Amino acid sequence: MRIDDPLFLWNEASVKILDVRRIAPISDGEIRSWNVPACCFMYTVSGRACVRMDGELFEISGFHVLHGGKGSRLDIYAVEEPFSYYLLYYKAYFPVPLRKEAAQLANNCNPFQLQYGLTPHHPLSLMSKIRLMHQEWVTQGNLERLHVKALFYQFVYEVLAQVHARNIPAAKADVVDQARRYMQENYTEPVTLEKLAELLGSSPRHLTRLFKRKTGTSPIDYIIRLRLNKAKEMLLSTDLTLQEIAESIGYPDSYSLAKMFKKQVGIAPVRYRTEQRNRRSCPDLPSDTAVFDIAGRDRLNYIEYDNHSQYKKELNFPMLYSRRPSAAITLLLCLMILLSACSTGKTGGSANGNSLPSSSPASVAANTDSSQTAPSKPSTKMISTAKGDVEIPVNPKRVVVLYLLGDVLAFDVMPVGISDVYKGAAFEKELSGVRSLGEWFKPSPEAVLALEPDLIIVPSEETYGMLNKIAPTVYIPYEQMTMEERLNKLAEALGKEKESAKLLDNFHKKVEQSKEKLKQAGIYDKTVTIMEGGKGSMAVISSRNYGRGSQVIYEYLGMKAPAVLQRDIDAGSKAASSKNVSLEALNQYSGDYVFRSAYEGMEDLSQNPAWKQIPAVKEGRLIEISFGLSYYNDIYSLDKQLDFVMDNLLAKAEKRIN
Repeated sequence: MRIDDPLFLWNEASVKILDVRRIAPISDGEIRSWNVPACCFMYTVSGRACVRMDGELFEISGFHVLHGGKGSRLDIYAVEEPFSYYLLYYKAYFPVPLRKEAAQLANNCNPFQLQYGLTPHHPLSLMSKIRLMHQEWVTQGNLERLHVKALFYQFVYEVLAQVHARNIPAAKADVVDQARRYMQENYTEPVTLEKLAELLGSSPRHLTRLFKRKTGTSPIDYIIRLRLNKAKEMLLSTDLTLQEIAESIGYPDSYSLAKMFKKQVGIAPVRYRTEQRNRRSCPDLPSDTAVFDIAGRDRLNYIEYDNHSQYKKELNFPMLYSRRPSAAITLLLCLMILLSACSTGKTGGSANGNSLPSSSPASVAANTDSSQTAPSKPSTKMISTAKGDVEIPVNPKRVVVLYLLGDVLAFDVMPVGISDVYKGAAFEKELSGVRSLGEWFKPSPEAVLALEPDLIIVPSEETYGMLNKIAPTVYIPYEQMTMEERLNKLAEALGKEKESAKLLDNFHKKVEQSKEKLKQAGIYDKTVTIMEGGKGSMAVISSRNYGRGSQVIYEYLGMKAPAVLQRDIDAGSKAASSKNVSLEALNQYSGDYVFRSAYEGMEDLSQNPAWKQIPAVKEGRLIEISFGLSYYNDIYSLDKQLDFVMDNLLAKAEKRIN
């Protein structure tokens, strides 16, 4: 991988200096190892040593520059002479929203996560800069910190210029290996997907995708199995209580461990300990060590070697079942037979007449007839989903929902856990007291587990993979479904089948009434443009399902965009699409009315000459719609968006007439 293209991202990003350190010389034979907490330049100034960064070995003597990404493993060893170096930690930020091509490049080849090293042609120039940076940094004044940032860019320029000129290869850090190593070393601590992704300079969604591609499982599943393997080992080799085991492997309490253990292994941990120890007492079994770990204990990283299947299923020794029952079991069976005989011999009640009658054949038959005439209602049902049939409660009481919050709320179901709600959302007030679980595409599995849901509703395959082992999970591929299909499936999942048609009928009637009002106001045939952004360019919406009001305006009300956009809208692609248009060219994309997505910190264009020349802006037909209100496309949000669109269009039309 070349570093040429990522230079583009250095120009896009803003940088914050986190620390500049001068490390005292390391003595001969000393070894140092740590996980780099942030993006880092290492500049060595004296001594000889071997430095390994995530498996990449550098033999260093004198001046040398190394760069590593956040989460990289750094090992310094084989020191032959006192080894001295500087560490320069920094963090890079991208503007929000990041341009599409820049976002793709950042995901595929993030320059701040690349690993490379070189012996500089002009080491003293770099030496003077980093030495001055360190001097200014320890002063801690604001002016000095600004000087550090200026020197940092000079330092980076000289390093990257040499990398570029000398065609030095830059290796992309293996984020999956970094994640696995971190979990193996820190499974005793609370590890969340968000924390892991942040540590590695990635996003939860991207990390999960990479992890699954390489290992076949998700990071959450990986650490769950890693912890449960440790729990199994401690259950068999120690007499620790379940609470003590839970605390030692990263679970908050014995209840959480027991619940996860039973879900993954199939039996309760105490029963597992009893059964496995009973088996180990049999002379036909292998040694104590072999019962738990025939393949050896060198590596408990399931999936990483050929005998991984032993960590995926319980051990099974068929020879156990050919042995005679123990004396204790025989005695227990005899006692049960004796008690059964005693109970069948008593046909009368107690002195006070409160004892239950024995189960005679007649009473059993009567009970059978009764049960046949009045069958109990099932508590669960099967529902067909994009992930296959799922068994769910008939009437779920503790629902966790991601993204599709308004759809669930429209069915008068108050969830116990939800994804983050954007400020200004239609349901912001209604859901203000509900537990938030993080962004919809990266929820906290630990937080979901703590809520003990009986039903989880997710909008993506990634979130399904993260949560489906916690409780029955229904995946709603909303981008591939019409609103009618989505609501009908949700109604089936929530036990609200009769209410779906009513919701849809009411919404469509309201849409038709709104169309008539627009026609009466003389503006139904006017063109409408929806846009977002403003720092040098605008994202102009060119599809019906982008959000920002596009569903209401283009799909349901049926209003048109300018011809240059309407062609794309009529193409009917399901993909949410937009065009990046400069402010100078924006006029030809602007309709009679312009809706601009409004959010905190957006660019103020009130004094921009190109913006002020757009007729809709100049003549007062600009409408700002809250990002939070227009972000969601559930029926609850669409209903409120319809109210907002109608109120503002009619108000503008009335003002024009007056």
